[in-house]
Amino acid sequence: MLRKAAGSIWIPLLCVAGLLVAVAGAGLSYRGYRQHLASDLLAIHSPSGVQEGAFVRLGGIEQWVQIRGEDRNNPVLLFVHGGPGASTLPLSSSWLPWERYFTIVQWDQRGAGRTYGANTEAIAPTMTLERMTLDGIELAEHLRTRLHKDKIILVGHSWGSFLGVSIVKQRPDLFYAYVGTGQVVGRATFEKSFEITIAHLRALAQAANNTAALAELTPIASQPAMNGENRLVAEKWSKALALPSADRLEPAGPIPPLFMPDFSLLDWYNWNGGIAFSAKYLRGRDGPMFKRDLASLGFEFPIPAFFIEGDGDDVTPSGPAEQYFERLIAPHKEFVLVRGGDHFIPFDRPDRFLAELVARVRPFADPPNPAPAPSLE
Repeated sequence: MLRKAAGSIWIPLLCVAGLLVAVAGAGLSYRGYRQHLASDLLAIHSPSGVQEGAFVRLGGIEQWVQIRGEDRNNPVLLFVHGGPGASTLPLSSSWLPWERYFTIVQWDQRGAGRTYGANTEAIAPTMTLERMTLDGIELAEHLRTRLHKDKIILVGHSWGSFLGVSIVKQRPDLFYAYVGTGQVVGRATFEKSFEITIAHLRALAQAANNTAALAELTPIASQPAMNGENRLVAEKWSKALALPSADRLEPAGPIPPLFMPDFSLLDWYNWNGGIAFSAKYLRGRDGPMFKRDLASLGFEFPIPAFFIEGDGDDVTPSGPAEQYFERLIAPHKEFVLVRGGDHFIPFDRPDRFLAELVARVRPFADPPNPAPAPSLE
C-alpha cells in the first residue's frame, strides 16, 4: 500500500521535473538562436576594422579587454564603466554607430565581470582606487602599442568618471581628452542625490496623505543631512512608498542584454558577482567616492575636458559636477547639459551622446580622413 502511494507521488513529480527541463531547454535554445542572429548583426566586415576580446595582464592579474571598430585609423575611445563593478559588455549594442567614428574599448575593471570571474575574491586586498588607477594607466599604454596610437580618449561614466579623472590626472600624456558623464566629484554628489530622494519621498507621502511618513520626512527635508539615521528613514519610506528607482537603465541598442552573443550564463553570474564584490570595497560610506573628492587632486586639468550631463540625473545630479567643472583650469573645456537626460545617457541616448563626441571631442584626436559628423539634432 505504501509502495503504491509512493509511486503515485513520484509520477507527477517526475512529470513536473520533465516539463521544467523541457521548458528550460526550449528557453536556452531560443536564447542560443537569438545570440546567433545578434552575432551576425555585430560582425565587423570592414577590411580595416578590428573585433577582438582577450585577457590582458594589468596590475599583475588577467583583465578582460574588448576592442571593436570599423577603421583602425579612427581615434581610440576607452570607456571606463561605472557601478562600481558594472561591466558594460552586455549592454553595449547601443554603440554600434559609434564604431564608425571610434575604435571602442571596453574594460572589465578589477573586480568586474570576466575579470572578477578569472581572479575571484583573492584580489580583495587590491581593490583600491590607487591600484585601479594604475590598471587604467597600464591599459592605456597597452592600447597605444596594440593599436599604434600616440594617445587615446577616455570616457568615464559614474564610478568610472571618478576613476577616470584619477587616471588622466596622473598620466595626461596618454590622452587626447577626458569626457565625464554621470560625473562623480565625491561626497557632494551623493549629498545632492540624497536631497533629491528626500524631496521625492515627501512628495509621494503628500500625495498619499501619509501622515506618518510626512512626520519623519519633513524635518529631514528642511535640512537633508546624509547621516546614518536619515539614511535609514529614507530606506524605510523608499520601500513603503514604492519610490521608483532612479538607478534605472533601458539600453537603446538593437540587442537585448540577455541575447548578447558570446556572453554566457556564467558571464552573467560573474557580472552580478562582480557588482556585489566591488560594492564591498568601492561603494558606500567607506568607499573612495564618499571618503575623497576630486577637488583634493587640484583644479589644474592638463588636457581638454568635457562633461556631458543629464539634467534629470538623480543618481549623480549635475549640480556638483558643474560647480567642480567651473573651477577647472584646462586648455579647453565644455559642459554639455542634455535636457531630459538621466544617468545613463550613453546607453539610452547613444545617438545624442555620439553626436556630442564627434562634434566636440573627436577633433582633438585629429584622425585622418574623418567620417562626416552625425547631426546634433
